Amino acid sequence: MASWAALSPSIVEYFEGEDSYRCGYCKNESGSRSNGMWAHSMTVQDYQDLIDRGWRRSGKYVYKPVMNQTCCPQYTIRCRPLQFQPSKSHKKVLKKMLKFLAKGEISKGNCEDEPMEPTMEETVAGDFALINKLDIQCDLKTLSDDLKESFESEEKKKGKSPKKEESKELIQSQHIEEKLGSGEPSHPIKMHMAPKPGKGADLSKPPCRKAKEIRKERKRLKLMQQNPAGELEGFHAQGEPPSLLPPKANKSNQPKSLEDLIFESLPENASHKLEVRVVRSSPPSSQFKATFQESYQVYKRYQMVIHKDPPDKPTVSQFTRFLCSSPLEAENPPHGPDCGYGSFHQQYWLDGRIIAVGVIDILPYCVSSVYLYYDPDYSFLSLGVYSALREIGFTRQLHQKTSQLSYYYMGFYIHSCPKMKYK
Repeated sequence: MASWAALSPSIVEYFEGEDSYRCGYCKNESGSRSNGMWAHSMTVQDYQDLIDRGWRRSGKYVYKPVMNQTCCPQYTIRCRPLQFQPSKSHKKVLKKMLKFLAKGEISKGNCEDEPMEPTMEETVAGDFALINKLDIQCDLKTLSDDLKESFESEEKKKGKSPKKEESKELIQSQHIEEKLGSGEPSHPIKMHMAPKPGKGADLSKPPCRKAKEIRKERKRLKLMQQNPAGELEGFHAQGEPPSLLPPKANKSNQPKSLEDLIFESLPENASHKLEVRVVRSSPPSSQFKATFQESYQVYKRYQMVIHKDPPDKPTVSQFTRFLCSSPLEAENPPHGPDCGYGSFHQQYWLDGRIIAVGVIDILPYCVSSVYLYYDPDYSFLSLGVYSALREIGFTRQLHQKTSQLSYYYMGFYIHSCPKMKYK
């Protein structure tokens, strides 16, 4: 392995001109345009500088989209793991994994990794338009009903029966709705009736209290019954209002960190065991070589089931060229991460077999996600989201020793691609 002090220079072969080829996202036969080069070898620092300028590698081929010409502009996207806070949906995925490991429970809900339908954005836009229209109609109906009641009240004062004037009032009500719907000024609704003066609070009844205050009172009484002697934390036993002093810090009230959610303790008789191993893929380590065939079979099934590839497309050579070969030189500086810099496979082992593999590059300032493939039988575990959360946690772990390593790169983001909405 290369030492940190004496590194070989990067060797690349630049391809002049712009390459035009079929776009894998919108399926345009020649719409994807990029500049590219073949990287025979490359230092991790040089590649770090390249991805910060919009370049990306696929195997040993390094390319940069021509943003003003390509059919689907691709933007480098990254997050700050140190400031990352898991959302409700993230916590749901992590809890789903913990339940599966602890009790073998399988969620019957929709898989989180399923891509959105291509027409989803149009559907959502249509829903918003429909909601706004219904809101307006409801407002019109409410306003017309209020005016109708006002008319009835006025007729009663004049001694006329509202039943005799029913048809007249209906016409007036329809007239109001037509005027409001067209945006024209309507004279019949030019009524600003002053509200009748109220009678004030009923002094014979206790004052109204908010539901929140009632719940607090009930809780205080319940705690007093459980502990009649002395004061309770946050409450006084003598029926006084709650203490204005800040309550003591309670660790249980603090939100759980990402690590707490990932590594929550499991029972001794847990149904399943999950282990995550990081193995160097280039140059291939002994662990990588020993698990190569099993890892490839997971990739083949993933491509056939998820991406509908024919059986003869995901070959061993294609898998090696795409996800195993890398131009990055392995580097192990004294103050770097224990595993060193370079290209790795993060393997997810469930009960002694590989169910998912995350292909990553560990660079001086970031962990870069290259690809993920998994056993389709475990799609219900939302492994795409789960692996991204694990990789964010892994970046935080590496940061503890290498402080400058503080970013997580999620590859390219294409706004028009439904499969990338999760980013």
